[in-house]
Amino acid sequence: MRKTALVTGGAKGIGRGIGLDLAARGYDVAFCYRTSDQEAKQTAVDVEKCGARALAVRADVSDPRQVDALFDEVNRSLGAPHTLVHCVGPYHRVDILKETPEGWRDMFATNLDSFFYCARAAAPKMIAAKSGRMIAFSMANAERLSAQPNITGHYIAKVGVVLLVRTLAKSLAPHGITVNAISPGFIASGSAPDEELEKVVKNIPAGYVGTVEDAVLAARHLLSDDARYTTGTNVILSGGWGL
Repeated sequence: MRKTALVTGGAKGIGRGIGLDLAARGYDVAFCYRTSDQEAKQTAVDVEKCGARALAVRADVSDPRQVDALFDEVNRSLGAPHTLVHCVGPYHRVDILKETPEGWRDMFATNLDSFFYCARAAAPKMIAAKSGRMIAFSMANAERLSAQPNITGHYIAKVGVVLLVRTLAKSLAPHGITVNAISPGFIASGSAPDEELEKVVKNIPAGYVGTVEDAVLAARHLLSDDARYTTGTNVILSGGWGL
């Protein structure tokens, strides 16, 4: 029996890579996006080329009402998600003393609140099925609680993601549901300019910038039956950067 996966932020980058991998491994794949219409159309086509059903939904998961509508559409079209991959993580660089209330609030709404809304929507059906997988994306260094003067709101929200993952993992483990985090360092996923990535290579002990495939492989394990006893963990995907 095919399972359904929902990937938020799945039209491009790491989310797209994970969605296509899931489609190739027998999942029907729903994904949402905010603005990437053309990328979403192509991703849906590529999912279907894997022999899977695809559903692309334009939705802002920082809005709980849109999250509820998203899950209603996924449930109707593909069935309740067995797997939730929360791959939303926008950021902006601004000095903490120049940050605006709107910018500050947006970092929490898009990175942390959105995961809570999606997990809350996904959990009841997973509990009823006594099975499920959730992954959220944090960032390398989140567990160190280090000062981040230029991405403060984003960083604190990602710290919150790790704590929310652990809390959900403890609450949902009795129901056969695992919840884990992946914390990337520098990954060539299209979210950062190439020139920025070239500058940071010298600070990465592994000697190179990570790829989308590196993130896909980490997610593949956490979403597999091999990881049924792995929950509440945080996989640091950074090639040693930030250690």
